[in-house]
Amino acid sequence: MNIKPPAPHWNYEKKTPILVFITVLLATTVASCAHEKPNDPTTEATSENPPNILFVFTDDHASHAISAYGSVINTTPNLDRLANEGMLFRNAFVTNSICAPSRAVILTGKHSHLNGIIDNRLEFDGSQPTFPKLLQAASYETAIIGKWHLKSAPTGFDYWRVLRGQGPYYNPLFLTPEGEVNYTGYTTEIITDLALGWLQNERDPERPFMLMYQHKAPHRRWEPGPDYLAMYDDIEIPTPATLFDDHTAGNRTSARLQQDMSIEMTMDEIDLKLVPPRNLTDDQLEVWNSAYEPKNEAFREATLEGNDLVDWKYQRYIKDYLRCVASVDDNVGRVLDYLDEEALTEDTIVVYTSDQGFFLGDHGWYDKRFMYEESLRMPFVIRYPRSIRPESVNDDIITNVDFAPTFLHYAGIDIPSEFQGTSFDSLLEGTTPDDWQQSMYYRYWMHLAHHHVYAHYGVRTKQYKLIYYYADALGQPGAIDETKPPEWELFDLYSDPSELNNVYHDPAYTDIAQELRTELHRLQEEVNDEPYPAEHP
Repeated sequence: MNIKPPAPHWNYEKKTPILVFITVLLATTVASCAHEKPNDPTTEATSENPPNILFVFTDDHASHAISAYGSVINTTPNLDRLANEGMLFRNAFVTNSICAPSRAVILTGKHSHLNGIIDNRLEFDGSQPTFPKLLQAASYETAIIGKWHLKSAPTGFDYWRVLRGQGPYYNPLFLTPEGEVNYTGYTTEIITDLALGWLQNERDPERPFMLMYQHKAPHRRWEPGPDYLAMYDDIEIPTPATLFDDHTAGNRTSARLQQDMSIEMTMDEIDLKLVPPRNLTDDQLEVWNSAYEPKNEAFREATLEGNDLVDWKYQRYIKDYLRCVASVDDNVGRVLDYLDEEALTEDTIVVYTSDQGFFLGDHGWYDKRFMYEESLRMPFVIRYPRSIRPESVNDDIITNVDFAPTFLHYAGIDIPSEFQGTSFDSLLEGTTPDDWQQSMYYRYWMHLAHHHVYAHYGVRTKQYKLIYYYADALGQPGAIDETKPPEWELFDLYSDPSELNNVYHDPAYTDIAQELRTELHRLQEEVNDEPYPAEHP
């Protein structure tokens, strides 16, 4: 039986006409960013004429907060510009939904258990092969500017300026080969200034470049820049249909109940901006307080309770999150404008993605880690006029393991045998190979270490998702040695895109469950991972 896949499932209760408001608000911006549609691709890059690569990376930017993906809560004209001039992937997924592991996977083209980074606490082994090293050896000039978050010093880069750790939203300290450098201002703008400075003044124009331009935003604690503090003040953001999700319904697991990432219970006064950030200058603090104190006073006077209080917390959270996104979008536009002005657009691959997805009030949550769609799905838009037709959309499955091989392919560099991903150049050029992957493997290792999320692994196809909560630390450093009963979840994503009904024990899905377990074990063998020793049906 053929079942038509549903439209994107981001369901929100529409309380106000936000899109109309934002459209009016940003009309001038959109008009100023308008560009003629690129010509159809006519030539492909060769090793004698390799493309530049601009890898734009954010932290925790969910695809359902990008208007090209159908967002009903914001608009992102510059990211939409990339999608309109290139290809948007609807089924791009992360293999381990946490910041440092995703970054390590992208660099190495290997899953977490093989590149050594299964958690944020570990130090990346910079001696292993990475795609920047291979590009550098092939005469590319390489740079990384912004968030690194891998503890060791960057390797494979001719130039680097990276935040220490997570980095703050204001007044960041950057690590450089020459030592530490302090900056005053808003981090998103500073990262962009540094990136443009390198592009304009530091690089060798006679060599192809690869720049990893990587933002902290919109990572927790979602501190907007000075120009965005009042954005959305006069409107109400549509509420996710699952904001008040009943996690006891639909045969769902205890893993879902035991999480500690709820908007209702987990967010603190810093998240909610009831107190200001700690590292602002006096001038910055004055601007901040002038924006937030009237709003906070109104909240205190309202003495909200129950669902009204949860809804207020959601509004405060999502507006701050979207303000950070708006700043990123504007700053990406600055870099795209530079490429146009310098006639670099045709010869540059531009990728926009984020390290994973994020819960935007979906199921009442924020954060990531779970294999559910909002966390698993990565935004991925790519523009390369020489090979990609404008306004292209792709529904094939790709993962962050595949990014590095794709970059190497377009640079004309052989892909090392230890890389586990596959170049998706054929997808970009409009053809899906007959043997293209029909499923993807996911594993989250850090049992109970963050937000009380159980260790789990699983498989996703286009229609189904099977998750096994083995719920055991397995001796991993930093994980909590408190074993929980193992549980299975199975979701039919065509009939249940919000993953509300676990059908693992439904007799109608017995054969499907068995097929997915078989596929799960096949993928584990393929990526050199092992099933949990006590796994059972």
